[in-house]
Amino acid sequence: MVDEVFSGGVSVTGVEPGTTTIDIKSTTNPNISKKVPVTVKSRNLLSYGPAEGNGLTATVNSDGSLHVKGTASSQWAGIRWTFPCPVHGAVTLSRSTSIDGLTVSVKCLDAKGGQLGDQINTGNAVTVPDGTVSLRFEILSNEATPTAKDGDLRVQLESGDTAHEWMRPDNTSLSGGRWL
Repeated sequence: MVDEVFSGGVSVTGVEPGTTTIDIKSTTNPNISKKVPVTVKSRNLLSYGPAEGNGLTATVNSDGSLHVKGTASSQWAGIRWTFPCPVHGAVTLSRSTSIDGLTVSVKCLDAKGGQLGDQINTGNAVTVPDGTVSLRFEILSNEATPTAKDGDLRVQLESGDTAHEWMRPDNTSLSGGRWL
């Protein structure tokens, strides 16, 4: 029996989320091969789903984007989703569509739900602070006197310092809603 040691590892990039199998074959011994199941995950690290609160309602479109409708009850009121932090290091928040009068952000939370560091806004890369255990994605009205909204949002949080084309998140069925 001969053990082969590989340096550098294997890197696989998927085009779209889903499951598949990779067939690995030895170049020195054609009789050695292995089929490895692989799950390709979305680069969009956000989790969200249908939500209602503070005058706004969010539903998930068939492509995984959010449809937001309604009039927020006041400035800085809106809807939010909290989920386990899937990554540490540099992240970038971007949006390929927006709705005038609404702002999107992500907050890093510690084990007790307290905010760590500054909120993550669109357009700049930041580092997720040490001690972050969950993230809170928020859609808030930034209008002093909120007006009616009815539109789609495609927001993406991803690892690294570069924003890529929007991709549906893996989880679009997370419960969310209002807070006081």
